[in-house]
Amino acid sequence: MSKLSFAVIVVAVAFSGVASAQSSDPRGACKADYDKFCAGIAPGGGIVACLNGKRDKLSATCKTALDSRKKK
Repeated sequence: MSKLSFAVIVVAVAFSGVASAQSSDPRGACKADYDKFCAGIAPGGGIVACLNGKRDKLSATCKTALDSRKKK
């Protein structure tokens, strides 16, 4: 295996880990949905409740992150 092939594999694995972590972390996965639907709510003021109240409009990534938060 060449050094370039190895480097490409390492980068691909690293990015897949970042995407996986982001999809389970509501702060990253729901940023766009928060900005769109709940921007007026300050941290500690019920952001998760706001997002859950808009659940039918949220992205699939955000819904998955919120669901994984409930399981913890």
